[in-house]
Amino acid sequence: MGTAMKLSTCGLLGALVYAVPCCLWAGPPFITDDPEPVPFHHWEIYLASQHAETRDGWSGTLPFIDANYGAFHDIHLHVATPMNYIRPDQGPHQYGYGDTEVGAKIRFLQETDNRPQAAIYPALEIPTGNEHKGLGSGHTQFFLPVWIQKSWSSWTSYGGGGYWVNPGAGNRNWVYLGWELQRDLSKQLMLGTEIYHRTAATEDESAADGFNIGTQFNLSDIYHLLFSAGRDTNGPNRFISYLGLQWTYPPESEAPTIKTK
Repeated sequence: MGTAMKLSTCGLLGALVYAVPCCLWAGPPFITDDPEPVPFHHWEIYLASQHAETRDGWSGTLPFIDANYGAFHDIHLHVATPMNYIRPDQGPHQYGYGDTEVGAKIRFLQETDNRPQAAIYPALEIPTGNEHKGLGSGHTQFFLPVWIQKSWSSWTSYGGGGYWVNPGAGNRNWVYLGWELQRDLSKQLMLGTEIYHRTAATEDESAADGFNIGTQFNLSDIYHLLFSAGRDTNGPNRFISYLGLQWTYPPESEAPTIKTK
């Protein structure tokens, strides 16, 4: 946000929206997403919480629900419903329902031995949060990213980026870019890391870079525990984190496998 970040609930919510909007955690536990949609007629639901600390306090979601459904082959539908909190070092604390997010992940390229898979994931932020309490942006926002992924042996790498349409006085449209690398250490445990870059979202902000380190522990074919933590290397966020419980149904072992040559 820059050193001149205001000590206000709206300013601190700006750190949350700028650093960890729900759809940018669409590749939990990482901010950067992958292009792989939920399998046809399958559910993938997260009960999660995310947090960001800046020099002015804390903001985040506690909790939010992220639900995804494989409505068609290679397309899943998405909705996220957050409960936002703001805890500035100075000023009143706020807690309440935030902006609702809807979207659709659309894979247009299947992965083969010689090429990656790819998808677009347009998402709309509906201003359902209370703008006057700093719990919502007060404007409809739109994000259009493109994600690509390639896997080999126990390794997977994915990334890409997108453009945020961010209306409102003092706001700027902005760009997110990120890349992730992960390894399956066993059937139960995954470890990974990502780097990211984002441009300024308001007129008084500057661009920022950062990283996350995360893990996924498969409790079963249905339940999965996810966690990540990181920070901006140059930017407002001294610390960001994600903690979530994922529910997949039917179990992942029953997901269809698409064979390619």
